[in-house]
Amino acid sequence: MSLKAIKGKIRSVNKTRKVTKAMEAVSAVKMRKSQESALAGRPYARAALSILSRVSSSQEAMTHPLVVPHEHVQRTALIVVSSDKGLCGALNTSLFKRAHLLIAEMGWTHEQVSIIAVGRKAYEHFSKRGFTMAASYPAPETSATLDDVEGIASRVMDDFKTRTFDEVFTVYTNFKSTFEQEPIAHKLLPVSFSEVTETVAGIVPEKGKFADVPHEETVSSAVQTYLVEPSPQSVFDSLIPTLVSIELYHAFLESAASEHSSRMVAMKNASDKAGEVSKSLTLTFNKARQAIITREVSEIVGGMEVMK
Repeated sequence: MSLKAIKGKIRSVNKTRKVTKAMEAVSAVKMRKSQESALAGRPYARAALSILSRVSSSQEAMTHPLVVPHEHVQRTALIVVSSDKGLCGALNTSLFKRAHLLIAEMGWTHEQVSIIAVGRKAYEHFSKRGFTMAASYPAPETSATLDDVEGIASRVMDDFKTRTFDEVFTVYTNFKSTFEQEPIAHKLLPVSFSEVTETVAGIVPEKGKFADVPHEETVSSAVQTYLVEPSPQSVFDSLIPTLVSIELYHAFLESAASEHSSRMVAMKNASDKAGEVSKSLTLTFNKARQAIITREVSEIVGGMEVMK
């Protein structure tokens, strides 16, 4: 390999390293913002859950259309929250494996399950494998708000009430720490208070800056008597759908934080590898240049000896 070719490769690797370092920094900032957004909504979610848990044994709550399980489950909706872009390591691969594992565990066929894809990667993966695509939405951004998920939540709740779907599950990646993300599955509908409690409790990561946020005391499940106006049914018609939206919203935020964290780690590994390749190429360049210099010196010395 010529010296010019080696120098060209060194320049190319160094430019790539600059790009990956920039992407690493951007992903780190987005990851932090996603965590802050999730934690900011946690008190509101816990307050709603606290009210709901105290009246969960009331007749109105247990007979709400979003709480009562359907008999003879035939159709299931699976909300898969992936990313729109790649370069995030094995994040999407692990997510899709968890979704297929859930389908196998529940014994669903392609005809029984419909995919609601959140993120371009999820749509491409499941549509290529012959699954029914009920809907497709863009992946959540760092600045995702509750309004962004209310359209999806309203749709699945309406489909559940009309028995278009008998169950609704979510599969997303839960952010545990910067270097650890876990794909998990939750039942969204019918509403399970234990599932909602687990989701709210999992908002605080296990490691990192926000791991020091104190965990509130466990929500009391003691049934209390309330005087409700205008009626208990009106309160639950507002409270339970809001809780479903919050649960889906936090799934979006967890997925966004996991995506940015995984991309940050992947770009860091790429930057480190590019640095190693650059050093190796520089060493090769120096050796090749030294060999050329040595050869030229030998030729000069040989010529001088001939002239003598």
